[in-house]
Amino acid sequence: MNDDQAPLLEVRNVSKQFPGVLALSQVSMRLDRGEVLAVIGENGAGKSTLMKILAGVQEPDSGEILVDGNPIEFRSVSAALDAGVVLIHQELNLADNLDVGANIFLGREPRMLGVIDKRKVRQEAKTYLDMIGLPIPPDTLVSSLPIGKQQMVEIAKALSTQARVLIMDEPTSSLSIHETEALFEVIRELQSRGVGIIYISHRLGEVKELADRVTVLRDGENAGELGRDEITHDEMVVRMVGREISQFYAREQHTPGDVALEVKDLVTPAWPHHRLNFQIRSGEIVGVAGLVGAGRTEMLQVLFGVDQAVQGEILVGGKKIQFNSPRQAIGAGLALVPEDRKQHGLVTEMTVRENISLAGLGRHSSSLGLVNRGREQQDTETMVEQLRIRTPGHEQICQYLSGGNQQKVVIGKWLSLEPRILLMDEPTRGIDIGAKEEIYKLMESLASEGVAILFVSSEMEEVIGMSDRTIVMHEGGITGELSREELTEESIMQLATGTNVN
Repeated sequence: MNDDQAPLLEVRNVSKQFPGVLALSQVSMRLDRGEVLAVIGENGAGKSTLMKILAGVQEPDSGEILVDGNPIEFRSVSAALDAGVVLIHQELNLADNLDVGANIFLGREPRMLGVIDKRKVRQEAKTYLDMIGLPIPPDTLVSSLPIGKQQMVEIAKALSTQARVLIMDEPTSSLSIHETEALFEVIRELQSRGVGIIYISHRLGEVKELADRVTVLRDGENAGELGRDEITHDEMVVRMVGREISQFYAREQHTPGDVALEVKDLVTPAWPHHRLNFQIRSGEIVGVAGLVGAGRTEMLQVLFGVDQAVQGEILVGGKKIQFNSPRQAIGAGLALVPEDRKQHGLVTEMTVRENISLAGLGRHSSSLGLVNRGREQQDTETMVEQLRIRTPGHEQICQYLSGGNQQKVVIGKWLSLEPRILLMDEPTRGIDIGAKEEIYKLMESLASEGVAILFVSSEMEEVIGMSDRTIVMHEGGITGELSREELTEESIMQLATGTNVN
């Protein structure tokens, strides 16, 4: 077989084992030139391990990788780069103390007489920024950019390497609708140049729109492949979880209780010209919809005492409370599952037990200030069982858990305190479809027990499926509120874009 007939990239019977875990078992796949191959599967299915092997981050225990039909060993990231294989990590890998241009060419800077040619860095960086539709100066400091634009810088950086194979791991998880559309255009342009794209996403709508083929992994093994005409939501779900999901959003009708949380004329530091007014009742699930940058996260941070309100009132159970710190919010019965679990939700170097007990050290401590290990173990065991956290044991270091199980540990940390009001910021971001179903069932169960839930989500289907009511925000203000009967993609988007505001 000559090079033109051989797949651009091929994986044959690759296996990889870690202590106590068989991450990959005899996995095979192929990628052709100019093709978008989606790789899907639940968290822990082996996707990340396979991609790290392809990018030279890890080495397989057995099996082989071929490029243009020729066996090749990726013993390092540089070896993979030399072969034209580039991985864009889900977790950003930028130096935020450097500017955009310096990040794009970090380690590959053009030089003149041995000195970095900054003028050329700026010129060439602008070429790649224009390619992805990101209109920012190359000398912009990365730390000044919101996370969505930082993600686009990562993509520009990958494109600057002249990659032949581009691996995208959840590339739209932090992007706005406009940025996502721009990324799709970039992907199609790369396809036309013969670049092969491996696309990993839990957003099955994106997979259906982009993918030429789908490879499914389950429990570290191949679980099937779908051609372009076979790619449907149901077909992907069945292969990923091994079963039909008949009622993904299992909501039940129940009567809300008294008002648990009320916000009156609340002004956040990020949007000082808007006053926020709403209330949530016990047993009610209220969604917060809006585009990226609408002020949703900033609102939750004020409600939880992370940031101070400029003015306004927060009432819990009818009682006015001033939240000057998260400690005070926790004392009033609030809990917050943050948007970025690794930065703000977990101490990844600590164990499952230590993370779950972290928010309630007072609850787990004796009068002498010593941790009550028995109580701690009991709470951990309850949360691991209730949330079905897949872990070899309570002493497993959290950084070695899959993203979905890390998120469950974050949720378990707060549920162990039995909160009355649960704030959730993008609760299923980066979570596979099976884990999403479990979290939705948990939300429904908590609501049936009288917990008031306020959740932010950028997934329209999730907002519509889980909300009893939805608050819609645009540029820091609340543009409307929709009942469950009024919830449609069109009604949400009208309010989210400010086109239906009186």
